[in-house]
Amino acid sequence: MTGRKEALTIRQVAIEAGVARSSVSRAFTRPEMLKPETVKRIHEAAERLGYVPNHAARALSTGKHGNLALIVPDVANPFFPPMIRAAQIEAERFDFCVFLGNSDENPIQEDRLLGRLSGQVEGLVIASSRMSDGQIRTYAGSRPVVLINRDVAGIPRILIDSGAGVREAVEHLAEHGHQKIVYVSGPPNSWSNKERKAAVRSSAQKFGVEVQTVAATVPSFAAGRNAVSHLMTRGATAVIAFDDLMAQGILVGLAEQHVTVPDQFSVVGCDDVLGATTYPMLTSVSNRASEAGRAAVGLLMEMLQSHAIRDVRYVLETHLVVRNTTGPARLGKS
Repeated sequence: MTGRKEALTIRQVAIEAGVARSSVSRAFTRPEMLKPETVKRIHEAAERLGYVPNHAARALSTGKHGNLALIVPDVANPFFPPMIRAAQIEAERFDFCVFLGNSDENPIQEDRLLGRLSGQVEGLVIASSRMSDGQIRTYAGSRPVVLINRDVAGIPRILIDSGAGVREAVEHLAEHGHQKIVYVSGPPNSWSNKERKAAVRSSAQKFGVEVQTVAATVPSFAAGRNAVSHLMTRGATAVIAFDDLMAQGILVGLAEQHVTVPDQFSVVGCDDVLGATTYPMLTSVSNRASEAGRAAVGLLMEMLQSHAIRDVRYVLETHLVVRNTTGPARLGKS
């Protein structure tokens, strides 16, 4: 029944577009074999009729599944849903389906997911990978791979340069008289964490600010909340958190200890995914997640169409968004 419906639908599209049935098939599987105007006419006819290609049949006939995989370290972290949505919308433009994998911040789970999905997809987008460079290169050797927020030479990557926004954050705090600040770090094997930590340290040195680090292996609300007890013993007057989720936890932890923000303590987040929804509204480094997701899938589609892999390194700049959690330092108090 399914086969007859598929054949009938192809025939209807062919009649509507005024082409052979074989041309309809090629328009969805090997469009490079047809003139662009023919492909356009067939796609327009298919859209008018509501035709949807059968990807299972396509995979059997061409070896191409029309799928790509997107792996993220924490699907519940509010930084990633906008990226996932943008990636899916971009993939749909090319008639591709996105298989989503959540590694739960675990490089072993990430490796397992990629191993299972690689045989079912034509390409991979790996966001904020926790695997080693060698593991990533192994997958890139068998399938086109685009990385987001992981800088591995020779593999196409989209990098959100949060370092620029973090440097603005340190300057902003220095201008408000903060002489001691704390950076609450993220996962040690996170490229973004390394960039942010380096930016905090270099900027602190430039502006004569003392900086200390509080380690938090998992970026979460609970980790931020738990970090507050460490902040209170450092003599600091401000904190920069690895991401907004941790910053939100810090805000709650400070409130529980009756420390008012920003009168007694200033807080800066990163990624700007919760800035307008916290109380007070959070000062944070801007977010380019949607653009990164869209750009990564677009780059992957270019690779699949051209059958070429270039050492592409796209960098998206960030900036500081000042809201209500930063203010003048109360020196000598916390």
